[in-house]
Amino acid sequence: MVVDEPVTDVLLAQVVERPKGEVAEALRELAEEYTAQGRGFELREVGVGEAARGSAAVSTGWRMYSRTECAPVVERFVRDGQQAKLTQAALETLAVVAYRQPVSRSKVSAIRGVNCDGVMRTLLARGLVEECGTEHETGALLYQTTGYFLERMGLKSLDELPDLAPLLPTAAEMEDET
Repeated sequence: MVVDEPVTDVLLAQVVERPKGEVAEALRELAEEYTAQGRGFELREVGVGEAARGSAAVSTGWRMYSRTECAPVVERFVRDGQQAKLTQAALETLAVVAYRQPVSRSKVSAIRGVNCDGVMRTLLARGLVEECGTEHETGALLYQTTGYFLERMGLKSLDELPDLAPLLPTAAEMEDET
């Protein structure tokens, strides 16, 4: 449950300090038991390494999977979790990137007046922004919005972003605040 790739019975035997044959038999029994009980997950033995790429050498490993009939529920759960609303800080940071791209984290932080590193990591993880090179003078990473950003915002291109000028305060309004 904590691995990204199938694990061989040899490695599992080493970890639990038991004989390989005993571990292999226990894995097969668990797989059968989970199936018989109709669990929402299953333990599968699958090809790994060269075997997974069509090599004649057969190497297998074990991994937990969602049971096929439960996959739609799991998919909805995962998808709904990724559709969580963005925080105000994330929306502000995303707006700065959208209007100023390509832009470095330090420039986004300077514009917002707060450190945006954590928010940028969130936007990267959600696929709304991506790295797009480095700043020539400083070597800082530059960021831009992604196609997924356009899709989620319902835009065909960045040209469809609303004009900011009407939303900015006038020089007179700014003087009145000081």
